[in-house]
Amino acid sequence: MLSSLWTRNTSTSRFPTFREAFSSLAGRPLRWVPQLFLAFVFFLYFRPTIFGESPVSIEHFGDLPPPVGHPHRPPLYRPPTASANDWKIRAHSVRDAFVHAYKGYRDNAFPADELAPMSGKSRNNFNSWGVSIYDGLDTMWLMGLTEYFDEAVKVIGEADYTTKPHQYVPFFETIIRHLGGLLSAYALSADPILLEQADKMGGMLLPAFDTKSGFPMYAINTRTNETRGGWTGNTLWAEALSNQLEYKYLAHLTGKPEYFEKAERCMQIMYEADVTEGMFPTRWDTQSGLPSNSQFSVGAFADSAHEYLLKQWLMTSRSETKIRDLYLRAVNSIIERLLYITPNREILYVTDAEIRQPNRSIPSGSFEHLSCFLPGLLALGAQTLDLPQNEKEIHSWAAEGLAYSCWLSYADMQTGLGPDVMSMQKFQKAEDGLWLPRVEKWKEEGRKEGHLGCGSLAPQRHREIIRFIRKSAVATGSECFRSRRTLESFYILWRTTGDPQWRERGWSVFQSIQKYAKTELGYASVVDVDRSSTTAPVKDEMPSYFLAETLKYLYLLFTDEEIIPLDKWVFNTEAHPIPIFQWTDEEKKLYNISMDL
Repeated sequence: MLSSLWTRNTSTSRFPTFREAFSSLAGRPLRWVPQLFLAFVFFLYFRPTIFGESPVSIEHFGDLPPPVGHPHRPPLYRPPTASANDWKIRAHSVRDAFVHAYKGYRDNAFPADELAPMSGKSRNNFNSWGVSIYDGLDTMWLMGLTEYFDEAVKVIGEADYTTKPHQYVPFFETIIRHLGGLLSAYALSADPILLEQADKMGGMLLPAFDTKSGFPMYAINTRTNETRGGWTGNTLWAEALSNQLEYKYLAHLTGKPEYFEKAERCMQIMYEADVTEGMFPTRWDTQSGLPSNSQFSVGAFADSAHEYLLKQWLMTSRSETKIRDLYLRAVNSIIERLLYITPNREILYVTDAEIRQPNRSIPSGSFEHLSCFLPGLLALGAQTLDLPQNEKEIHSWAAEGLAYSCWLSYADMQTGLGPDVMSMQKFQKAEDGLWLPRVEKWKEEGRKEGHLGCGSLAPQRHREIIRFIRKSAVATGSECFRSRRTLESFYILWRTTGDPQWRERGWSVFQSIQKYAKTELGYASVVDVDRSSTTAPVKDEMPSYFLAETLKYLYLLFTDEEIIPLDKWVFNTEAHPIPIFQWTDEEKKLYNISMDL
């Protein structure tokens, strides 16, 4: 093209001017448009490198899925530490991680329960009902992965939940993962197949409640309705009180009173239980319905029971006030009896204790990662309960302080991932380490800077605390994606306080997951979280809750829009969002629900 121009101007022995060249090009639009288009594509592809931006795969040049409810800024909103575009890119990075994990499962293990992400083998370690499909279902919907979602719904629609002659399915895990996943996906998509299957599954699991007390048995054979107990020989408190969100919502959707009545019977036992100051023990006799130990805890065996007390009240539009009162009794006892600080660095932690007398308890000093749900629960309660100002402050400080300690357990590890359990250093006299009396003294002394155990109120101590946390705790166990509980609290604290530090901490955790847990086919559990080399040993497993909880909370944490508004939804213990609803007048009469405050 330009050669012809040059030929025309050989008589003058000069190169064509810009105007002459442009006039010639403009006269041949079909010839110069392809070159400009290629130049534009070249610019788009290399723009991140030119301007120092993080690369985004070209398929993600779209908007995020619209919020399910009305989006709004969290209260006390603060300017973000990263730009809005940075957070969008981070959210897309989490979406990419989900696609990588689910594609690995889909290509190598579908429709088995879980993927072994290193060997590429399938694992049927639950019911052989494809738990990864059910657990990942609502995450697919929220991330806009409609092809995966539609395929999963088709598989679910053909599912038969009849077990083999000698097969038993665990009641608690099936409720929170399978039934919770179905109900959440139905609430988001309104696909009738999901409700039909939820009703079928819920009905087939219901005979687990057929005990003298009404507490559910550990496992059930849905073919014969036979049940069996678990290894403890008792009903764990978490097992008894972690089915109410799912069954009460199912009762509301289907109009079947048996769903409400069976779940509420467990609550009735709690209303009538002879328990001191809300210190509900971790084990109960399945037949008599009486406590069978004296351990008070928010960790294993009890965590989700505390969670469901507040969330039941919220889910049913704050109508079941007896449940709210149980929550307040329990959570105030937690703050008074189970919150301690370490002697040298004043790190706040929550532990379990053996209750010997009403006024005497023996703390173990163990700080479980499972307990890291508590900061988020306290923050949610502080926002939604009509508490006196002093009590509201205490709940909020405990929430921020515990979340900060959960974060420190990650930041101090070589991999940036937290352990399952930490053994915390204690005072010689355990009662000297109780957090609440020290806070009251701190308040009396004028609230000096450096609030006990609450790093978020004393950020200048952050590096010092990280450096010395090993003098306060010994970490044990593996990460195994248990970061989900910490990330849940980060998300709720971000939404309730607007403080962007929780998002940044979540981003740090995600980067560690990418570095140490990612495999060619998916993501593996990290075995040694404090290994100093560039790689850490991993276990050939990808639990379904990585899809349900870890990646969902990270995605929501990095998304500016509040896709699941906390005033319209509650999350079950497997991170499946369930909508807040109101009982009809007929339901209130049928279930004897009182609105007395």
